[in-house]
Amino acid sequence: MASCISTSSFTVNVIVALALLVVFTGSSSAQLSTSFYSKSCPKVFSAVRPVLINAISKAPRLGASLLRLHFHDCFVNGCDGSVLLDDTATFQGEKTAAQNNRSIRGFKIVDDIKTAVEEVCPGVVSCADILAIAARDSVVILGGPNWAVKVGRRDSKTASFTDAGNDLPFGISNLSVLISNFRNKGLSAQDMVALSGAHTIGQARCITFRPHIYNDTNIDSSFAKLRQSTCPFNTGGRKNLAPMDIQTPNHFDNKYFENLLSQKGLLHSDQELYNGGSTDSLVKTYVNYPKTFNDDFVTAMVKMGDIEPLTGSSGEIRRNCRRPN
Repeated sequence: MASCISTSSFTVNVIVALALLVVFTGSSSAQLSTSFYSKSCPKVFSAVRPVLINAISKAPRLGASLLRLHFHDCFVNGCDGSVLLDDTATFQGEKTAAQNNRSIRGFKIVDDIKTAVEEVCPGVVSCADILAIAARDSVVILGGPNWAVKVGRRDSKTASFTDAGNDLPFGISNLSVLISNFRNKGLSAQDMVALSGAHTIGQARCITFRPHIYNDTNIDSSFAKLRQSTCPFNTGGRKNLAPMDIQTPNHFDNKYFENLLSQKGLLHSDQELYNGGSTDSLVKTYVNYPKTFNDDFVTAMVKMGDIEPLTGSSGEIRRNCRRPN
């Protein structure tokens, strides 16, 4: 009897173990991987970069724009390419949400990349993955760190104007709100500060930094006057641009954090990172140890790219990044 029970228990245990193995194997196969396209589209990375090198050489600001597209994509219902969708008869997309409207850009370059990728492997690579690859390549082309991009995301079939308005941070946010915004996405305060370092490249419109340069006191007076010269107090100049990083706006480095120490952050939310709060010490660390900033930035980018991706049979692989199939 004892022998019979032992055999029966052994059989049950084996069955349970096999079942768990199937579950975990199925789960792991649906996860993102740096080698996801190694067989289905081995040339995907080499197809993306030449398009970006050509575009960024003509307009360096595009690198920052593509990096921002990936960020704004991942923060709204995960990294699913939803930020790229135009409005349809059935949904209002994310492009006209307050934080995006007339602000996010780079869609034509994404279209060009999609065309190049489709030529080497049609119907295989998602638009969400194209955004992740383009963000990494943009950073590298502009002199920043390199990292292995995890891929395997699929594209959403819809987008949400409301969720974009609720989930994306504003340039007028204070530190506690910023920390909360990022925590809601599974990102730490350290991740938030490191990712904010992306503001070492790109430009912003007058309308986004006007409150800071006229209303705040934690700003260098000469810097405020410089920005005010092209950004009037109450009328006109809404679209006038200023570099996010006054020192090296077209080079990815740690100068953004140096600017904060000098109270030369362009946005209210930028200067909040160094304003007597809990992130001051981290800003100083990134000023003194640029490699630490690069390492933390890469870690945070990988974590951000893992936010709620569609995998397996969820979603689709869009033929056109601007609309569902």
